Amino acid sequence: MKKINDFGKPFSSFENQMPRGWVWDDTRAFLAVARHGTLSGAAAELHLGIATLSRRIERLEKALKLPLFVRQQSGYQLTEEGAGLIEKAEALEAAAAAFSSGGALATQLSGRVRLATAENLATSLILPALPQFYAQYPGITLELVTDITTVNLHRRDADLALRMVKPERGNATLRRLGSLGFGLYASPSYVAQREIHHDAGDYDSDAFITWGDMQAHLPAAQWVERVLQGRAPALTTTSLATQLAAAKAGLGIAVLPHFLAREAGLVCVATDIGVDQPIYLVIQTDLTQSGRIRAVADFLAEMVANNRERLSG
Repeated sequence: MKKINDFGKPFSSFENQMPRGWVWDDTRAFLAVARHGTLSGAAAELHLGIATLSRRIERLEKALKLPLFVRQQSGYQLTEEGAGLIEKAEALEAAAAAFSSGGALATQLSGRVRLATAENLATSLILPALPQFYAQYPGITLELVTDITTVNLHRRDADLALRMVKPERGNATLRRLGSLGFGLYASPSYVAQREIHHDAGDYDSDAFITWGDMQAHLPAAQWVERVLQGRAPALTTTSLATQLAAAKAGLGIAVLPHFLAREAGLVCVATDIGVDQPIYLVIQTDLTQSGRIRAVADFLAEMVANNRERLSG
């Protein structure tokens, strides 16, 4: 399996673009400070002294000729230039991890890895890509947990997660891999009937399929609630698969991921409704150096990178 970074390019293409004086350890220091917001937190993660860490940040800023942080009493705040480099730095981090793991060690990795993710990502993205992963890592057993609402990495319910929500607590390492785009979709028959009676952007008499009370916090559910303005939806469900099936049956309009809705033959009523969600890879911090965990993490990062356009819509 060819290792790909977040931008879908070989690591060497980024390495060749780096300025003179660039040192990989300085990039690690930059990411740690950006994630923790303080030198002390970053230094603890990297097992470095604060003075050493500070020198590495200053050396990187000098090499890049850019200010990366605003130094404040409360901590380090990314500058606009620094924020713009996060994704590239994370791409280098992923490529460096893949390089250090070494192909010769791949077949020696073994054990169980428990991955928590949304069911739609598991069935449509992860499962089709798993044969290639198992061909490279035959000793690893992957356990997929798709009841993600009950999974808590802090309780060690899973080793890592591919999810659309940042963890609010716990000792976890977080990396954004991409975005999941959403739009408004309905069946061809519903749209054909709708066009006779509706103006574009008018949802006053539309039937909506949405989430139940337990998922009312989701951006898609909140968007529908705002549009309904007190009206009752036509149907509420507790799963995306059910909403997809309901839309295909012509029961109404639903807020759905672009890639799932289009591949199901649904028609897009509105492309951008402002509820796109980031896709995060979350790993228990004390497991980030585990070979089998890194193998699964690299597999997920490559999978999302290879499907970037499909996922974003």
